[in-house]
Amino acid sequence: MAAGWIERVTGSFEDKKRWRQYKSRKEQLPQSYRTAIDGIERYVMNAGAIVKGDVFMQMLEDLADLIEGAAANGTPVRAIVGEDPVAFADTFIENYADGQWINKERKRLADAIDEAEREA
Repeated sequence: MAAGWIERVTGSFEDKKRWRQYKSRKEQLPQSYRTAIDGIERYVMNAGAIVKGDVFMQMLEDLADLIEGAAANGTPVRAIVGEDPVAFADTFIENYADGQWINKERKRLADAIDEAEREA
């Protein structure tokens, strides 16, 4: 019972465990790939606006899978992200739109318009 209450305040213990595992995976990467994943991670944290911890962690785990695979195959970082790393990151984020806070606001707007229509 206490664990449920604590998780409401601090967040999911499972997500915290996944975060630590993700960080450990990053540390195993060669330096150039680690630099790339750090940059992409920083961007998606700021631009992604993902508020669901499980969706965010899935996104980071998928990113780690991609970068680890590239490192294992010797694929250069630029071959992964292309000429426009921002476009790559934005496209990557789009695959995880379910976790973005804006979806909640979109639903609120649609509900408000529906309510206004009923009141008219």
